[in-house]
Amino acid sequence: MKNILLTLCLLLPGFIFSQINVPALSPSASVSQQVGLADINIQYSRPALRGRKIMGSSLVPFGKLWRTGANKLPSITISKDILIEGHPLPAGSYGIATIPNVSTWTIVLSSNANQFGIFDYKESEDKLRFSVPSNKLVTKEEYFTMGFMDMTETSASVFIKWENTLVKFKITHNPHKDILAEIKEKTSAPVVKSDTYFSAAEYYYDKNLDLAQALIWADKVVAEDKQYWTYNLRGKIAAKLGQCEMASKDAKEGLVLAKKANDQAYIIFLNDILKTCKAK
Repeated sequence: MKNILLTLCLLLPGFIFSQINVPALSPSASVSQQVGLADINIQYSRPALRGRKIMGSSLVPFGKLWRTGANKLPSITISKDILIEGHPLPAGSYGIATIPNVSTWTIVLSSNANQFGIFDYKESEDKLRFSVPSNKLVTKEEYFTMGFMDMTETSASVFIKWENTLVKFKITHNPHKDILAEIKEKTSAPVVKSDTYFSAAEYYYDKNLDLAQALIWADKVVAEDKQYWTYNLRGKIAAKLGQCEMASKDAKEGLVLAKKANDQAYIIFLNDILKTCKAK
């Protein structure tokens, strides 16, 4: 018996280290996207059809909880509190399980983000459940795929597609309140950089907020740094306020500098200010 054990001990390490690396049947993948100011990362495995019937078969039966791909549950990591399909979800990491059906899927986000399959799944660990429509793909998808689509400034949809099926759910992060709070904090500091005033004025202009305050910040920017892009900032704010004498003066001074730098984009921007004021 001792001889047998000794032989196994001698052979086993050699067996382990002589294994050959081959491509995984369900290779791991990851995809990341910033939505609003939230960083979203999804890690998952990608099984292939390999000629098999998947949805509604014994492999992925309708009405049954599925690990959603292969190996581990896909995990989704979110850097800030967000909304998913209108439901609040705190920042953190979650496992994604699903219940496929013919016309709808139930998406299950588990607080346990490190589950291998659904063997240890506990409904008590669910953080969120919701249903989304199931759509038919025109072209068959060979590999299970997750990613992002339908991008806007503050939202995106996470999609899951495989075989002839596509499902997606919407993630939203609107940082407007956070940005306003940051602007208030940084513009009230004892020492404020010109870049801070520039960003604050630009944001107020873009969102059509307190333009009078935006103009005060733009004045500070131009006073410190007279460049064609700073003249453009103050000029477009002044034009939006109807203060065309200031706007036109800034546009003309900015054009001299922009033409010298051959910056065609800003030449267009500054001419637009003149056109706006001419139309008023």
